[in-house]
This record gives sequence, C-alpha cells and structure tokens, in this order.
Amino acid sequence: MYGGKSQAQAQKPVTVSRLQQMKQNGERIVCLTAYDYAFGALVDAAGVDVVLVGDSLGMVMQGRETTLGVTVDDIVYHSRCVAVARKRALIMADMPFMSYASTGDALRNAGRLMKEGGAHMVKLEGNGDQAELVTRMSRAGIPVCAHLGLQPQFVHKIGGYRVQGKDESAAENMLRDAKLLEAAGADALLLECVPAAVGARVAQELHIPVIGIGAGPECDGQILVLHDMIGLTPGRVPKFSHNFMDGQSSLADAVEAYVQAVRAGRFPGAEHSF
Repeated sequence: MYGGKSQAQAQKPVTVSRLQQMKQNGERIVCLTAYDYAFGALVDAAGVDVVLVGDSLGMVMQGRETTLGVTVDDIVYHSRCVAVARKRALIMADMPFMSYASTGDALRNAGRLMKEGGAHMVKLEGNGDQAELVTRMSRAGIPVCAHLGLQPQFVHKIGGYRVQGKDESAAENMLRDAKLLEAAGADALLLECVPAAVGARVAQELHIPVIGIGAGPECDGQILVLHDMIGLTPGRVPKFSHNFMDGQSSLADAVEAYVQAVRAGRFPGAEHSF
C-alpha cells in the first residue's frame, strides 16, 4: 500500500478523469519524467500518477543545450519505450518545438504521439493565443496539458531560463491565459518557474489540475525531471529540484521517497520555491 490506498486501487490505471477527481478531492498528483523502458517501469511501480516523456530528453538524453532540437520522431520513440512499461500511470508526451505551428501540424503530430507513441495526453507550450488550437485538439479527442510560466521552447525569445510572473501585471496575464486555455478545453496545466503565490492562485482559480515545477507547494501536483531528482544531471541543478538519492540505497527507494514527499506535502518546501 502507499498513500493510504489499497493495492487494487493503486494498480487502477490513471485517466484524465481520475486526475480531475484527485484535484477535487485534494489528493496531490505525483508526476515525473521518464524516457525509456527501465525507468518507465521503475516510476510506474513507485506509484507516480503521470509520466511525462518530455522534450527535456534533448538535454538529459541527447546532451543538447536546449530542447529545440528534439523531433516528433524522438518523442514517439521514447514514449513508445515508456508505454511498454506502463501499468498504471498516465503517459503525457511533449509536443516538440514547431510541431504544432499550425492546426494541421498539431493534429497530425499529436495523433502520432498517441497512436505510435502510446501517449494518453500531449503537452504544448504557449499562452492564451493557443486557445483555438487547444479547442480543435480537444474536439478531435486529444487530451491536452497546457504549459505556462517558463517555457523552454521560448528560451531564445525570453532571453534565458528565468522566473516568470514576478510582477503583478505578468501574474495577471498568466492567470488570464490559464483561464482561456481551461475554457478552450485543456485538461491540465503545467506551471513552471513562477512565484509560489502565483502558483497558489492559479491552482485555486482553475478547475483543472495544475501541476507545478518550481511553482510552489500549493499546486495540485508536482513534477521533476527524473535525472535532476536522482542526482544524474551534470552541473548546476535547478533550485526547484531536490536530490532524492540522498540517504537512499537504490533508485527505486529514491523515487518512492519522492512520491511519498509529494503526497504528504513535504515537497516542495520553501527552499525550492520562488
């Protein structure tokens, strides 16, 4: 058992509607990235609710400086590897840079991620201007997670990896965009690198689950990059992350410690927030 759930409940596959129910019940949603079969099996067995096959693979798997070089083929391949291992977790796959520049591109590429990659939901970056696209995708039966705050695909546009929504105007615009995307049919929202107060407000005012990464402890769920939380990322680790391998004897123990910390509200703490 974990998190007070029976083994039967723990093994029941997570769906979009289950994530919505978890928000309504105040159950914290645990998310983590994975990019291959072995780690996909490990995080799934640990009780992670959502596994993100992120374009972060460009940096942690391919050694690139940004996510921009990741292709749809890359995400399809890595998602398919994770999908083979999946027994319970919902699989979310990133839409790579420029793979949703038009409605046709978005529908075609999202369809590939689901049909060929085995994803249950896709994630795309952008602001409220993406509302029409989200509506078209939703009508086509594609569950969508929107992504606000720091958007790595816009790194050259925004001038680096910086905290977003720090002033009142920017925070209000972010909340407006979040509500537009929710109204358009987004099933979830990932909120990255924003002040904790902004994360709390967005999570409170939206009806869909809000997953935070560097967005404070009041989001409905949390996500980290797997390589960050087990200490494999070379160089500087983001402030919002934590090395859960500290004090653990195995990777499985580290992931389980992360799951338990998120479920219990122990992670993230003030030291991981902006």
